Amino acid sequence: MATKSTAPQNSTMPSYTGPFLTVTILYFIFGFITNLNMQLVPHLKGVFDLLNWEAALANGVFFLAYFVMSTPTSWLIDRIGYKKTMVVALFVQVVGALLFLPASSLPNFWMFLLASFVVGSGVAALQTAANPYVSALGPEHSAPFRQTLAQTFNSIGGVVAPMVASALILKHSHLLSNVELKAKSAAEQLTYQASIASTVRTPYLVIAAILAVLGIAVAFAHLPVVRSEEKSDGKASGSILSYRHTVLATIAIFLYVGVEVGLAQYMVGYFGLPELGGLAAATAAGLTAYYWAGALVGRILGSAVLTKLKAGPLVGVFGLCAALCVVASQVTTGHVAMGSLLICGFFNSIMFPSIFALGITGLGSMTSKGSGMIMTAVVGGAVIPVTIGWLIDVFGYRPAAILPVFCYAFIAFYGFVGHKPKLRAA
Repeated sequence: MATKSTAPQNSTMPSYTGPFLTVTILYFIFGFITNLNMQLVPHLKGVFDLLNWEAALANGVFFLAYFVMSTPTSWLIDRIGYKKTMVVALFVQVVGALLFLPASSLPNFWMFLLASFVVGSGVAALQTAANPYVSALGPEHSAPFRQTLAQTFNSIGGVVAPMVASALILKHSHLLSNVELKAKSAAEQLTYQASIASTVRTPYLVIAAILAVLGIAVAFAHLPVVRSEEKSDGKASGSILSYRHTVLATIAIFLYVGVEVGLAQYMVGYFGLPELGGLAAATAAGLTAYYWAGALVGRILGSAVLTKLKAGPLVGVFGLCAALCVVASQVTTGHVAMGSLLICGFFNSIMFPSIFALGITGLGSMTSKGSGMIMTAVVGGAVIPVTIGWLIDVFGYRPAAILPVFCYAFIAFYGFVGHKPKLRAA
């Protein structure tokens, strides 16, 4: 077992039910906030008339926070524990949510990016603490099951977020083109931009209030203390880089988060193509709820299936199927093309929790370091969507799909081969 509770030795899984349910609420929170932030891409594109890759920076800085914060969070966990780290992470998100108020009032693109980065920092810290904590609430062999079940709440948040964005943030039916906007006076341009940007104020003010209440609730909640196993267990030693399955899990998470976020961002513009459906941004954003709903269904089913099947081969099969779905979308049109892309959400479902759980298997006292390294790789959500946006600007939507196909192919390799702990780096 990589980590264990300080609870009595005769503790059983049912004794962890309360703590598990408490932490799964946090999974809903970071699922909702992460996916709501994705919806800022078309919003900011309309407010500031940005290129695809420029608008994608809103996602980029959010996931860049994982690269910046994951390792410091591991250090923080070692010193103050999982519970206090989760509380700190929630209040960092409160600060970030409140920064959206001045960003929308000015309005200022760089302030939006700062707000996204601060919120992302809080979410990164929360995930870095919550993921290994959930894995530790029971036997190591059933960690993929617990991770997948907890990630179900993440998916519920992901389903709700596009609906909120479509109803409250992306509610303007007509956005001015760059030519139309420049035809107006400077004062009129500022008034127009402020009116569009203002739609984020109420949602993020409410989010800040909810996060503050949740932070206080977690601070007073009774959660069992989880600590690392002693190094004398003989199961983990040396550099974390010596564990090849952990290194490959880091790469797989980089690609997985990148492709999951990138596809959600990609399909909003892709579904606007005439041969696809010519959908408005708000309508296309609403359709992404089905993408996240597919992940929700997959995680519900996956949490049951993973009690019977091994996580590695299942990840391999799902990665292969997702790659084929992206290819199918590129060679078809209309509803078939849209449906092929939306169903990728289902195949995404078990990837993150299973890759994470497999990546920290057998790390013992180095679990927090392994978790920190793997969570650092969530920066893929910054790099890959921006790269996809650049590919779209230069080559168009269909050629840009080669990157998601590559990402899924590597994930399939990890599931079939790379997850095995006996494989080690030099």
